[in-house]
Amino acid sequence: MGGGGAERVTANLANYWADQGWDITVVTLAPIDLDFYALHPAVKRLCLNLTSESRHILAGLVQNLRRVMAMRRLLKEISPNIALAVMTGANVRLALAAWGLPVVAVGSEHVHPPQFPLGVLWDVLRRYGYGRLHAVAALTIESSEWLLAHTTAKRVVVIPNAAPWPLPEQDPKVLTESVCAKGRKILLGVGRLVAQKGFDWLLDAFAPLASKHPDWDLVILGEGPLRSMIEDTVKTMGLGDRVFLPGSVNNVGAWYERADLYVMSSRFEGFGNTLAEALAYGLPVISFDCDTGPRDIVRHEKDGLLVAPGDVNGLALALDRLMGDAGLRARLSGNATEARDRFSIRRVTGMWEDLFEKVAR
Repeated sequence: MGGGGAERVTANLANYWADQGWDITVVTLAPIDLDFYALHPAVKRLCLNLTSESRHILAGLVQNLRRVMAMRRLLKEISPNIALAVMTGANVRLALAAWGLPVVAVGSEHVHPPQFPLGVLWDVLRRYGYGRLHAVAALTIESSEWLLAHTTAKRVVVIPNAAPWPLPEQDPKVLTESVCAKGRKILLGVGRLVAQKGFDWLLDAFAPLASKHPDWDLVILGEGPLRSMIEDTVKTMGLGDRVFLPGSVNNVGAWYERADLYVMSSRFEGFGNTLAEALAYGLPVISFDCDTGPRDIVRHEKDGLLVAPGDVNGLALALDRLMGDAGLRARLSGNATEARDRFSIRRVTGMWEDLFEKVAR
């Protein structure tokens, strides 16, 4: 339950249903002390403590068998009406662990599978394991079609992620005024500092605009293995006083409120949670139209702009257009808050509950 998007979705669902009086248990392989998001006091939190690395394929098979058996024992102990797995590995393990038990087992994909190859063994396990699940949820139509074509899943449904508004706050918090001076306009990006998020492309697009729009700063929230490389790039570009990387924060809602424009430069996405969140806060957005998610979230020229995937020059043009046009930003912002209804936690959990009722019957 670290600081990633799937973990945030898990916390959102668990907290909402716990608040509705459901009996919710969240189970992970990793220790609880690594949790990033706060859970509702009524949520039961368990961990299997089975995260050790495997030295070779045989050791990996043995380790995953131990995980499946531990999960099976837990399912027998808890005896849930619904067991919902999050991400591919958990989906496969649940399919095996619940085999023959009176438990409705549902999986959920949070990436677009062809963009995230797993290797031959896991591809085979996913193909045949998903047939053992009562249903699998995908975030987009493209992903659902891929699952139907490449796995034995019997029922695949499309359920987007929710964008709760306002977002809860907890530590660690970073105050906006501690990073950007009052009166400065903020171009905001949020995501792990990994290649997928395309922050190298974002810097390439922002660099030539910095002198043209001297009242704008770029803030990238998140942490990851590419921090040093990104910091070196910022220094090389001479943008040390215009680009800021405060790290991971748990008051991202305050940053959405403070920002003037949101940008997502990802090479690929499963959905794009931060796009929906930014819109819910009334931010106009710009995003690459990558696979998958952005085209299902952003309404081009209505609440944001979509740019051809990987077109850095097109991204720079879109940024230049919105950074220089306060009236256009205001118009897009006025439509953006409709995302509060389109991706409301009540609407999305209702879709999950409909699925649970159908498979339970």
